[in-house]
Amino acid sequence: MTSRKKVFITGANGLLGQKLVAQLLEKETFQVFASGKGECRLPGKGFEYVSLDIIDPAAVEKTLGEISPDIIIHGAAMTNVDQCELNQEACYDANVNATAYLIKAAEKAQAHFIFVSTDFIFSGEEGPLDENAVAAPVNYYGETKLEGEQLVMACKTKWSIARTVLVFGIAHDMSRTNIILWVKSSLEAGKEIQVVDDQFRTPTLAEDLAAGCILIAEKEAEGIFNICGPDYLSAYEMANITADYFGLNKDLIKRADSSTFSQPAKRPLKTGFIITKAQKELGFEPKTFRMAIGILAKQIILARA
Repeated sequence: MTSRKKVFITGANGLLGQKLVAQLLEKETFQVFASGKGECRLPGKGFEYVSLDIIDPAAVEKTLGEISPDIIIHGAAMTNVDQCELNQEACYDANVNATAYLIKAAEKAQAHFIFVSTDFIFSGEEGPLDENAVAAPVNYYGETKLEGEQLVMACKTKWSIARTVLVFGIAHDMSRTNIILWVKSSLEAGKEIQVVDDQFRTPTLAEDLAAGCILIAEKEAEGIFNICGPDYLSAYEMANITADYFGLNKDLIKRADSSTFSQPAKRPLKTGFIITKAQKELGFEPKTFRMAIGILAKQIILARA
């Protein structure tokens, strides 16, 4: 029997991290090391949890030196776009410096480094985009993720970048909201909601992003891959599909455009990705937005049971 490959995950307590750990454990072909800041918030067992602050270079070097992983999936990041704009130093530490420390450790272990990136590295002037689109971020979060990508591309070990878009899903502790939950709870409460019709994305179920990252690891695929949902939709369309699915009153959904909302960070208008490369080279098959809502609906029931 061949020894199981060691996979080290950053951001394991987060939404993507939880799905990665769950799916890797189901496969039983990997030895899973889940890391996060502070205590373990993951359910279940069968993995080793490592408390690690990835902005501490000495801790990163020591921890990864001891584990010597075969694969690192770097999903941890500061992703609140407005917080990134307001706290640029913390954002740079989390998204650029931490990535540099992890790459150094990956090079030492000769691990396959898989970096999770974002559509926010693009200007938003056109979409959907393929892997060769030219990056031009419009906010600080996007700038730091692009800088992280550049570090990855220059690294001296096997690397891959999984770019994704508007990830949604349900964490086991129901701690996060997302567009589906927000629309559902607002309309159930009879609240009118303003939803933008000029921002377009390819929304991604967290389970699908995790599956895409694992396919990259299993196939030892290198380079950049767009890993996101198949449907190119405006936020307004997403809200309407959600209301339809749950049989809620769509009259409460009011069209708005981005200029009506003032936020610290600018948002790209049109992003979204073309996933042909991931479909052909990895066998990546994400769920449609409507199917994803169905999965979430079941998870809501289970979480409340």
